[in-house]
Amino acid sequence: MTPVKRRGEFELIAELFAPLSKGEPGAFALTDDAAALKPKPGHDIVLTTDAIVAGVHFLPDDPPATIAQKALRVNLSDIAAKGAKPRAYMLTAALPETSDDAWLKAFAEGLKHDQKKFGLTLIGGDTVATPGPLTLSVVAIGEVAQGRMLRRAHAKAGDDVWVTGTIGDAALGLRILRGDDLGLSERHRASLVARYRVPEPRVTAGQGILAIAHACLDVSDGLVADCGHMAKASKVGIELRTADIPLAAATQAAIANERANLTDLLTAGDDYELAFTAAPTDRARLTSLAAKLKIRFTRIGKVVKGKGVRVTAQDGAQLSLDRSGFTHF
Repeated sequence: MTPVKRRGEFELIAELFAPLSKGEPGAFALTDDAAALKPKPGHDIVLTTDAIVAGVHFLPDDPPATIAQKALRVNLSDIAAKGAKPRAYMLTAALPETSDDAWLKAFAEGLKHDQKKFGLTLIGGDTVATPGPLTLSVVAIGEVAQGRMLRRAHAKAGDDVWVTGTIGDAALGLRILRGDDLGLSERHRASLVARYRVPEPRVTAGQGILAIAHACLDVSDGLVADCGHMAKASKVGIELRTADIPLAAATQAAIANERANLTDLLTAGDDYELAFTAAPTDRARLTSLAAKLKIRFTRIGKVVKGKGVRVTAQDGAQLSLDRSGFTHF
């Protein structure tokens, strides 16, 4: 068996990751034990962290560039939900022996692409070897006007509930990667796989709704579950209408040919869209913002007095769901 060719840890940092730190003086070209950041005047620093693991959040044979992008983007989705602008990130990579030089170079290219796309810089982290699956942990750092960060906890009874983009695509993308063609065209299959592998964090939408939304979070565990998190934090209830859930053409096709079920997609997770609440008087303002940003905003329900999440069918009947969303434990 041919030995795997891979740089040593410090060569890896110097050749592949240090170049990604250019532009942030406090990163010290990744030559120190820590980085130093200060917020811009009048801003707060926003921090979040998420880890992704091979076989849980992505498939081990996914392209390395898309794995890097997903690791970064699931964290940027949280930054977006706070209304913040991305600034920097730290990366910890636990690498199995199979991560050779070619794999690592492609991985670094994925990070480079997204740094340019979203305007942020690598400022540190760690690289270690592991006998287990590839595991990546990112700390994403953003900035938001002082005291203005969007929270889960400020939804108000009477608010509209909105969501960006479309729901359920990533869950179907995973099914396709596991061998189920869902009876779809190649074009539709490719679009769903892309949504699973490379989610689109709604960074511009988050910043756009900062002065409008009352509460916001990103949809990662499933629309119903995450709306439940917002309802609990805000001490309110949320009602969702299945007839208004935004669906991509590929997802609509899978439902139409009875290879997918909408109620399952409401709890599947991995959407990385923003769910937020706002006053009904701001409907026109949000519609205008969506058109300006070229991002789909859909009104899917309302905030009510009470607790929990109620999902209603087109005829007004309440749906009974087996689960609300994904959970690790």
